[in-house]
Formats: sequence, structure tokens, C-alpha cells
Amino acid sequence: MSTRDVHESLPPAMRSAVDDFAVHLARVDNRSAHTVRAYVGDVVSLLDHAAAAGCAAPADLDITVLRGWLAQRMTDGAARTSQARRAAAARTFTAWAHRSGLCPADAGAQLASPRAHRDLPSVLRADQAADLVVTTADPHAVRDRAVLELLYATGVRVSELCGLDKADIDGGRRVIRVFGKGAKERMVPYGIPAEKALDDWLRHGRPELARPTSGDALFLGARGGRLQQTVVRRIVAAAAQAAGLPHTSPHDLRHSAATHLLDGGADLRAVQDLLGHSSLSSTQIYTHVSTERLRAAFKQAHPRA
Repeated sequence: MSTRDVHESLPPAMRSAVDDFAVHLARVDNRSAHTVRAYVGDVVSLLDHAAAAGCAAPADLDITVLRGWLAQRMTDGAARTSQARRAAAARTFTAWAHRSGLCPADAGAQLASPRAHRDLPSVLRADQAADLVVTTADPHAVRDRAVLELLYATGVRVSELCGLDKADIDGGRRVIRVFGKGAKERMVPYGIPAEKALDDWLRHGRPELARPTSGDALFLGARGGRLQQTVVRRIVAAAAQAAGLPHTSPHDLRHSAATHLLDGGADLRAVQDLLGHSSLSSTQIYTHVSTERLRAAFKQAHPRA
């Protein structure tokens, strides 16, 4: 059954709790639409498991039910990363339910999170990243060049790039204003190549695509609307293919930007601020990437490696 069907089959008290939880995530916690969908889907699954175990309301949840639900998902072959997200969703829900008076205690506070295995991100070399950028007079290609330059220069997420307005560009200081996860605002600098690409796009490319309905959106699609994330992914993938590189995504450019900053001696805290990470542990993965690249260079070049 779909999540919607399972939701409709829940006991009334559970169904109402899920609906209120979704509103809280979106309006109070300012979680992204993607996070809301994922967490609500996990909680619906949890409450469906709880209902099958005889629970009729959130107040009936206990640590045994929570652990049984995760164990069942593991038996079904769930990945450790998915299990970690499910545990986080369950803890967030039970904490909210306790604060809201729906549960006498926070059962999820006792729930341990499976440690997710983290693969090292895919990172381009600096020369490979440079090869992604092409120059042409076509307005779409001028846009694509500005998109690629800004993604690599700033390390912003694809959603953040697509959400940029012209007013978010401070050309005098060469910084952009970015609204990241949780609507958190940050200022991110960019370099001279990105400045030139942006100027070219704003002077020559954007006017060719702009329509009365374009509004203030920085990057536009073929019909003049705000550029969509799927189009940006195609732009990056096509540029990588044209440059003879492996398949590359916008997030790979974000990984590359962070790693190259650290390779160049940037402070870890500064990179955290640039990327908009709420936790330093999210940024520390790039120190491992830099170490692996150093180790590979050592093995290749040192006579006593």
C-alpha cells in the first residue's frame, strides 16, 4: 500500500497526530518539503506497525514498539542510512508528541540510532572542475556557464541555486545571499571567474530569456520561468560528458568545492559556514577526502611508499 493508503487506515488519534506533526515540521521547524515527506512517511510506517501491535494512540508507544519497528525494517533489508533516518524521524515525532501532551513520556529518547556508513563523496580534481566550464554566445550556454561557475565557486546546494533572485547578488562585494535548510540565511563569496560569468549572463543571456512573468529569479529556464533543479542536474551531467569526465551531479561540485577549499588551507569552521552545515561533523567528511587524496599522491610519488 502507498503511504497515503496506510495513513488513511491508521486509528483516528494516530492519523490526527501525523497530520499535526507534518504541519509542525513545515511551519515551525521550517523543514524542507523533502524532509517533511520523508519523516511523515517514516512516522506513518511506525504508527502502522504500532497499530498492528495493538496501539491505538501515540500515548501507547513505548521503546519496545520503536525497536520492533526498526528491527522489522532491518529484516526487510533496509540500508543503514535509511535506518538512521527512520530513527531520527521517530525521535523527532515522539519528542514533539511529548511536548504536545499526546504522550506521557518521550519513548524515542531511549532509541539509539544505527550508525550510518558514510562513503567518501565523489570529488573532481581542480583541473577537471575547470573543464566543466564552456564559453559560447548562445543564451542558454551563457546561463549554463554561469550556473556551473557559481555551483563550483560557492558550493551551494542545487535547491539554493535555483532559489536565488537577482537581489541576492551583491556584485560589489562578490557575495550571494543564500537561504539554506530551515530558511537559514548565509552570505557566500564567489571569485572573479564566477563574477564574469554572472555578469555575462545578466547582461546578455538573461534578457534573451526573460518574460513578463520571470519576476526576480536569477536563473531562467527556456520559457522564462525560474530554472528548475532537474534542468541544473542535466546541465552539470552534460558538461561533464562533454569534458570527458565521469557522471557528475551538482552535489559532486559542492563536494569538490569543499575539498578544494580544505586542500588550499581553508579553516574547517569557515568551510562549515560556507556550506551551511549545522553540524561540524557534516563538514569533517571532506577532511577524510583530502587525506585520501594525499595518501594516493604519496603512494604514487614517494620512492619509499
